[in-house]
Amino acid sequence: MEVIFKITRQEENSPPVFKSYILKVEPGNTILDCLNQIKWEQDGTLAFRKNCRNTICGSCAVRINGRSALACKENVGSELARLEKISSSANQPQTTPEITVAPLGNMPVIKDLVVDMNGFWRNLETVAPYVSTAGRQVPEREFLQTPQERSLLDQTGNCIMCGACYSECNAVEVNPDFVGPHALAKAYRMVADSRDGNTEERLETYSTGTQGVWGCTRCLYCDAVCPMEVAPLEQITKIKQEILEQKQADDSRAIRHRQVLVDLVKQGGWIDERQFGLQVVGNYFRDLQGLLSLAPLGLRMLVRGKFPLAFEPSEGTEEVRSLINSIQKID
Repeated sequence: MEVIFKITRQEENSPPVFKSYILKVEPGNTILDCLNQIKWEQDGTLAFRKNCRNTICGSCAVRINGRSALACKENVGSELARLEKISSSANQPQTTPEITVAPLGNMPVIKDLVVDMNGFWRNLETVAPYVSTAGRQVPEREFLQTPQERSLLDQTGNCIMCGACYSECNAVEVNPDFVGPHALAKAYRMVADSRDGNTEERLETYSTGTQGVWGCTRCLYCDAVCPMEVAPLEQITKIKQEILEQKQADDSRAIRHRQVLVDLVKQGGWIDERQFGLQVVGNYFRDLQGLLSLAPLGLRMLVRGKFPLAFEPSEGTEEVRSLINSIQKID
């Protein structure tokens, strides 16, 4: 079959351009096979990363048709099938199939499909992704873990640091302080590790501002693109739960946001936004600066008739409350 590959070509500090290559390929050829074919047969200047070609090392992560993935894992047939499904739903006329390949997002481009991952690795280092020094001081024998303790590390242990989740992260794009889903997935591995002795200190660090777990926008892209099913968002949520179990509502705005949301839904079936702002931003009328920051918005809402004077609980409030209580008992 004949396929057009549109590859992003870019030098450092210069704008990207697309260059097209026509290839005759088999449906089972991986995208990495096709990149190799282009480099070996058509254009030796094309730059991209690769190593094992076995979905283990994560080196060949790129954006394939706008989605971050491993070039060695995705094949032409499945990718064209996905594109055909999209184009048919949009009633687009069928032409010679095209596959676009671009560098990962949220990282500076060095050349073509090769990105500078220094920031990615620095952010990982900020979560101290190794068992604490105190925990390692065992002079007489090796560490022992039960099968149950070890099973807590299985999912996060599958991370190959390919950068796909980081590439798609909206929070990283708008907040340079956010460490990223890869780092926080590894952070949960440390929190769950029975051999580590710094859990309290870690949770304090991971709860700081929007650098840690509270900077996550919960867009789900990290889970959607992860080639190893690490589910970074799931790990971030687990860290949040650990923090909430140890913290009080007045410790930080982020913690109040989570707890007040649940409390208000339990009370009325949905969120009473009048109370939400006062309790979260105003800290139950204790944060005068926070209350003053709400004044301009509140005045605009009143002038435009968008400030509800009464709150009507939703139907089925008792059922909602029962569900929340049942879940909290299980936790």
